[in-house]
Amino acid sequence: MKKFAYEARDQATNKIVKSTLQADSENGAAKLLVKQGFTPLSIKETIGEGGFLAKLAGRITVKDRIVFMRQLSTLIAAGLPLSQSLHTVLDQTENKQLQTVLQDIIGSVEGGKTLSDSFRKHDTVFDPVIIALVSAGEASGTLDESLQRVADQQEKDAATMSKIKGALTYPLIVLVVIFGVMAFMLFTVVPQVEKLYHDLKKELPILTQIMVSVANFLEHFWWLAIIVVGVGVYFLIQYLKTESGIKFQDTFKLNVPIFGKMFRKLYMARFARTGQTLLGSGVSMLDMLGITSKAVNNTLISKSIMRAADKVKGGKALSVALQPEEYILPLVPQMISIGEQSGQIDKMMGKAAQVYEDELDEQIRTISTSIEPILMVVLAVVAGGMVGAILLPIYSLVNGINV
Repeated sequence: MKKFAYEARDQATNKIVKSTLQADSENGAAKLLVKQGFTPLSIKETIGEGGFLAKLAGRITVKDRIVFMRQLSTLIAAGLPLSQSLHTVLDQTENKQLQTVLQDIIGSVEGGKTLSDSFRKHDTVFDPVIIALVSAGEASGTLDESLQRVADQQEKDAATMSKIKGALTYPLIVLVVIFGVMAFMLFTVVPQVEKLYHDLKKELPILTQIMVSVANFLEHFWWLAIIVVGVGVYFLIQYLKTESGIKFQDTFKLNVPIFGKMFRKLYMARFARTGQTLLGSGVSMLDMLGITSKAVNNTLISKSIMRAADKVKGGKALSVALQPEEYILPLVPQMISIGEQSGQIDKMMGKAAQVYEDELDEQIRTISTSIEPILMVVLAVVAGGMVGAILLPIYSLVNGINV
């Protein structure tokens, strides 16, 4: 799809409108405008519009998606036709990138395609969970309820991720402070100690000599250090995009001390909450498992779910299929088993998700409280070690002079 900037006359109000839309060609853009009730005056393809910062500023956030789906759900529930509802939401949308996506969706819907098919063309904005729920809502005639459900599900997932990021922010700040203290000592205090020893023609202690060597290297070859770090970070990022890199980071998240249990509960909450939303909207069991395996965003958990899906396809109950999987926490198959007996699997998955979300909240609070003194000790040891490496030589010099 190409992006076109256009100037057109609104046939209803006779006003001149300037905006952008997406189409396969200039002719396709003109046809789309005519269908929407505009008379095209000029249409030009936009190439390379906006730099990295512009794209970053205009990116579609989770909040933008949630607001869009809630607004669309409300309008459809009020009885407005889908096309009119989309136009109304477009008028209320401030995000330029989302406006462009909505214009393309409107053109697709007015061209005869379903909303789910129109969403599918923008899979970077609308994930498989959203598309599956919208498709199920269209099939059952409950599109407004499906949109509301997916908005609720995404809102809870976003809130959980926000809490985890908040728990990880403090340790990162302390690490920055530690590196700041080290840099200050190396570039201001250590050179003074070296000068003092040089003037007195004394030999530096080994620890202080190491610090002086590091400071001298960084002072004269800072550009080399930046290049080495930059190249290292680049290759690390590239590696983490490969299949083995993704597997490594997913395994690390599940097994890292302190945070490993937190990530396992996050993935279980996400699996159970997404499963509840999909099953409650009428999505089949096998489709639900296929979609949730992608939604959990961890390859190891995903493989566990897909192995369970193969067993379900072979006739086993979902609870039995999930039970032997290493990374599936026990509560999930237990709650699903109760749901299978009562015929309310979606509700039981919802309760399992709530349990893990509550436990996750408690664990995040515990980690935030306990990690503070640990990091303070680390900061004290690093700073104290550097201060000791500076003060002890000076103390030795003073003793030598007194003698």
